[in-house]
Amino acid sequence: MTDEAEHSTYALPAARLTLRLAAMIYEAVLLLGVVFIVGYVLLIPLQWSYPLPTTQRTLLQIALFVVIGAYFVVCWTRTGQTLALKAWRLKVVDSDGRPPRSGRAIARYMLAWHLWLPGLAIAALFQLSVGATLAALAVSFALLLIPALLDRRRRLLHDLWTGTRVVRVPPAIKSSRYRDTTTRR
Repeated sequence: MTDEAEHSTYALPAARLTLRLAAMIYEAVLLLGVVFIVGYVLLIPLQWSYPLPTTQRTLLQIALFVVIGAYFVVCWTRTGQTLALKAWRLKVVDSDGRPPRSGRAIARYMLAWHLWLPGLAIAALFQLSVGATLAALAVSFALLLIPALLDRRRRLLHDLWTGTRVVRVPPAIKSSRYRDTTTRR
């Protein structure tokens, strides 16, 4: 019997919102490296320098959006886990308990941006300062977490819309063959 058969994702509990937030923060830290590398790859060979003109800034933003999206989609479709989700023992699954297929994972990535769009729209509409923009982002993000508090399976809106959910994965069961023999009895 395989580990997947033993631990059916149907039986796995929904991930608590606090764990999901911790994974989001860790994911953001990891993605800083990706953003740095993509920026370096584009800025240095093309000899772009700051402040970037509108066309170059737009191309950089599109490149970052696509690369970050590819990271999420590849991770979600292969194992259901990004590096941060693995660290927090969380997994994205579809309604059948399997990692989502490509189309569903792409839709999940695109729709997950709804967490940030209201704050960005308010900031653009009212031309807010940096501090006010951060406050608008924080408030809209917090308000859009409410569905996870009300849903018994703790799904955010993009999970509801795509038929996915984030579950807590039990710790790996270690074989007795690899038991720690350095402890005394």
